[in-house]
Amino acid sequence: MATTTTVLVIGGGATGTGIARDLALRGVDVTLAERGGISSGTSGRSHGLLHSGARYAEADRVGAEECIAENEILRDIAGACIRDTGGLFVQLAADDADYFDEKHAACEEIGIETEVMDGDEARERVPDLSDDVVRAMLVPDGAIYPSRLGAANAADAEDHGATIHPHGPVEELTVEDGQVTHARLGGDVDDTVEAEYVVNAAGAWAGKVAALAGLDVEMAPSRGVMVSVEYDRLGPVLNRCRNPDDGDIVVPHEHEAVLGTTSVSVSDPDDYETADWEVEKSIEECADMLPPVADAPVVRKWWGVRPLYAPDEGDGNRRGISRGFFTLDHADDGVSNMVSVVGGKLTTYRQMAEATADLVCDRLGVDAECETATRRLPGADDPDRLDELVAAYDGQGPTDEDVVRATQ
Repeated sequence: MATTTTVLVIGGGATGTGIARDLALRGVDVTLAERGGISSGTSGRSHGLLHSGARYAEADRVGAEECIAENEILRDIAGACIRDTGGLFVQLAADDADYFDEKHAACEEIGIETEVMDGDEARERVPDLSDDVVRAMLVPDGAIYPSRLGAANAADAEDHGATIHPHGPVEELTVEDGQVTHARLGGDVDDTVEAEYVVNAAGAWAGKVAALAGLDVEMAPSRGVMVSVEYDRLGPVLNRCRNPDDGDIVVPHEHEAVLGTTSVSVSDPDDYETADWEVEKSIEECADMLPPVADAPVVRKWWGVRPLYAPDEGDGNRRGISRGFFTLDHADDGVSNMVSVVGGKLTTYRQMAEATADLVCDRLGVDAECETATRRLPGADDPDRLDELVAAYDGQGPTDEDVVRATQ
């Protein structure tokens, strides 16, 4: 006999678990299916940067405003799921001074708090910073530990009645008379789920999930490498103050620094090349900002795939694709009870979840407000408890492997 639920959420990354939590808090019966452990896809294979919005300020004002708003919310609700490090945008001697000024002005206009300093002042904050740094701008960047974030969202959803299925890949979606009638889950679940509404929150895999329902969601995924090295003397996140390019971010952890990243288009998020040049380029470029990382021992390296949505996008450099998010109501495509949420960033996962939950509740006739912007995540003040949740949902990912393991 099939299991019934009101909403089936497909995908257990930050956005999927955030949607399950949001809907459960509104009293909606939710089942979440993730093919691996929670946050084992894009969320847990990122560089884990909590964006202030400064990276996008001059080129994408809306995206920057979304980032700073969600940055401030996460500082209130996420506790030990994030680390408040601050961030420096650094200008090297060869970098365009006008670009720095433009970014600073855009941050000020948006309301992203900044402090501009000369190279010597920047090196007082980061003693190993390159002598080639001539200016820097302090912004409220930070680090996200996605394994903890996803597990905490999943736990709160479950505490409010949701069913969470790690290792429950969706193998089939059956569509009859313009509606998804049921989903076949494999793996550890091995069950059929009948749902009134289906949310596709599968990130870079959203196109594959949509295809199970005969839908076309045109993803344009790109891969990027992250390299974690032994280095514990970095306080703030470092961002190279230039147009986004390979090797322009360094994210501090407790005893390591994560260097990244590249951007190479891929056709299949499950089957793509990984190249040594990406590792070498990321280390080389990041070392221009922070020279000691050039010779620091490499602890681990991993690739992630960005869930970019860009209909008709070609195979070229995909750095210019919007990092904004989109909710695709498939009623417009002939499937009246399914929505896909695509694009976005880890920093804005909660906003993506809220927008999706709003749409679902509207379709279901549920009159309930979102609570996730003010309600703290469970275990937020207890790192050990968070790491117990990570283990319970098999949520360990490479992004925060060093931090989560250190406290278990």
